[in-house]
Amino acid sequence: MSFSAAWLELREPYDRRARNSAVIDAVVAALAGRPSVTIADLACGTGSTFRALKPRIRARQSWRLADNDLSLLARAPQSSPPDIHVTTIPIDLNHDLEAALDGPVDLVTISALLDLVSDEWLERLAVETAARRLPVYAALSYDGRIEMTPDDATDKKIIAAVNKHQHTDKGFGPALGPDAAQKAVERFERVGYSVEQGRSDWVFAPPDHEIQIEILAGWAAAAREIGDVPLPEVVGWLTRRRDMVAAARSSIRVGHVDFFATPIGAR
Repeated sequence: MSFSAAWLELREPYDRRARNSAVIDAVVAALAGRPSVTIADLACGTGSTFRALKPRIRARQSWRLADNDLSLLARAPQSSPPDIHVTTIPIDLNHDLEAALDGPVDLVTISALLDLVSDEWLERLAVETAARRLPVYAALSYDGRIEMTPDDATDKKIIAAVNKHQHTDKGFGPALGPDAAQKAVERFERVGYSVEQGRSDWVFAPPDHEIQIEILAGWAAAAREIGDVPLPEVVGWLTRRRDMVAAARSSIRVGHVDFFATPIGAR
């Protein structure tokens, strides 16, 4: 599954605001005192995690930005200040995850990915990072919580369809969808990691028109694809919701979870 650069640009400010500050503090504390760090950012998109973390890390930084979408990689940072080195790596993480983790790595970062992958792929991630004793910062995993204000009678049907759609194949096999964060935490704990986690919800206020319209359209498309809600009902719901946005009456919260998993006993 691929996302457009325009969508990633639109969501990035909300992603950055949503990232759990306590989890980021734990990442920064784990790297404190090191003169240099190498970070492998998986499914980097245009580099939003790089932009969110690099100001917080005081060491010299080497970033390996990995993605299979060449158009997104072309928009990722190609150069940085002298104390930050960036390499972009075109790679299919479904087939070549292990290659993305090889070589000197001090931290693995992942954002908005785990809800798209399969249980099998998640197991590979946990096993491969544990074998290398690599800490993992995973941000913005959707957890199935959606709240919309004001309420609409069709909201629950649409949310159920969206969450069902989240389990369909996104390029890694049947996706974990809303179960991803909980399963990932359990999987890392099982392979000997301690995990700090916290919510990182998107919060869209009435003035956030553009992103609300994009998200509502995406949810309507997902519900239409699943087919559990009759098409006229989906269209009516989307029309009413768009009218609420246009009238600056709509607020939306979308649940996400961040976590930082560290091998127990790691320095």
